[in-house]
Order: sequence, then structure tokens, then C-alpha cells
Amino acid sequence: MNFDPGATPESVEWFRARGESPAIVSLSDVHGYLSAARNALTAVGETDEYPPVVRSDEDGLLHWAGNDYILIVNGDLIDRGDENRACLNLLERLVKEAPDGRVRYHLGNHEMAVLFPERFQWPGVYSIKMNESLRESFIRHVADGSIAVAFEGYRYTYSHAGDNEYFEVGRANRQASEASNQLLTMLQEARYRADQLDILSEYQLVFGVGGGFGRGPSAGLLWMDFEHVQQDAPPQVVGHSRQQRPTRTGQVLCQNVIRSNLDSSGGEAVLIEHPNKIVAVRNTPTDAVVTEI
Repeated sequence: MNFDPGATPESVEWFRARGESPAIVSLSDVHGYLSAARNALTAVGETDEYPPVVRSDEDGLLHWAGNDYILIVNGDLIDRGDENRACLNLLERLVKEAPDGRVRYHLGNHEMAVLFPERFQWPGVYSIKMNESLRESFIRHVADGSIAVAFEGYRYTYSHAGDNEYFEVGRANRQASEASNQLLTMLQEARYRADQLDILSEYQLVFGVGGGFGRGPSAGLLWMDFEHVQQDAPPQVVGHSRQQRPTRTGQVLCQNVIRSNLDSSGGEAVLIEHPNKIVAVRNTPTDAVVTEI
């Protein structure tokens, strides 16, 4: 895997200090369904309000369209669908073509399974059966910070599952990096499979599952179920918990809509955050619809 964003700022303020105010496009829980990801991403350019995030070449491959966006893939890009490597290829291509820092890949609970396959052992899924050279390169990207956990937008903080309390984005990203550096040491010392679970308790902000089956109210940033989000939780954009359409609880927005719409025509969506508002762009059978949420 070759994922080099050039820069991995933890806040949109990094861009603002450079005189830039890009809109933030976020997409989550693609789960290996490449066509659904395509429908969500291309919907932006099918609106009257927005230039495209991506463009398609004559072979049907998506490319960075060169417009003023940050794209956040907010976890669970892989598993369940059958085009997992193609989804990773798409992200590798976009990050290569976009300016530094404009394409971000955040860990979800299924990316956690890439790092800690002995914790889950889900039968037959891509994160578990991934070849070991690809797994090691993925771990290296998390270790060096290229693949992160969270990002501070204009008003909303982005992570896969979120938290009911304010959390420090830098601390969350450091936890993932530090854990992955420990995993790399284990790989070098041929004890990765035997010892990987020993470090999980050190990094509960990110990797805590919230009980034996996960998703509990005490779970970390990759695992808490949206049903546990409190009305007074700080503003966040999350995925993880399936919805039919982008959904709000208090100031927290959940954008995990792809799997719930696989059997219908349309329904895929992205969120777009501006300095003064956030909207959903949903693909429909006839066009793309922009809705403030």
C-alpha cells in the first residue's frame, strides 16, 4: 500500500493559516462497495451548488478533480464488499493526485482489525485474510501518521464513532501511531501474532471496544454505537452505526448510509462542511440533492 498525504494536519486551522478555506467532504463506511463509493463521491459534482470532488476517466477510474476540498474517508473503507483492494487503490490514487493534506484516511473498527487481527478473527473478511505484506505496509502508514484517527473541522470533529466528551485530536492520533509502532517492533521480532493484544489496554481512547461485543457507551473512538450519543455531546461527524440517511443527535451527525441503501437505487451520501454550515449531498435515482442537516 502506498498512501502518502504529504501532510497530516490535525485541524482545518492548518489550511486557514495558509489562506485556504476548503470545504470538507466526508464519506464513511464504504466497506468494499466501490460502486457505492463512486455514487457518493460523484454526486457532489452532479449538484448545481458544487464543483466535483472527483472526475472519471475513459476507463471509469476516479481521479481528483482539482477543486477546493478536503476529503475525509472516516473509517471502514474495507470489509463486507468484494472490491476492497480497489477501494484502497482509489484512495491511493486520490492522495497521490491531490495537494498535500487534502485526502485523509481515518481508522474505523475494521481498520483496527487490520492492526489487531487476533482480537477479532472475523471469518472470511478482508481485514483478517489480508496478505501480510499489505498488512505490514498498512501498519507502517498508521505508525507514521499517514493514516490517522481524527480531525478538527470548522465546527465538527471527525472520527469513526465519536465520543460523548471532548477529546484531544492530537492525543487520539498519537495513540494510533504509538500502538502501530509497537506492532512494527513485534513484526520485526517475530512476535506480532503472539503479543499484539498485550498493548490494547494502553490505548483505550482509540481502541476500546466497550464490552465483550463492542459498541457500548464506554467504547473508544472506533467503536461507540450512535445509540449512545448524548444530546450534549460536542459537535462531531461520525459513521460506524448504520442509518438510512444522514442522521443527527444533538450536535453529532452520523453519515453511515451506504450499506442500508445497497438494495435501492440511490441513497449514498457525503457530508460537506463549510465554515458556517454543514450539508448532506445524497445521490437519488434522478439527480443529487443538497440538504442542510
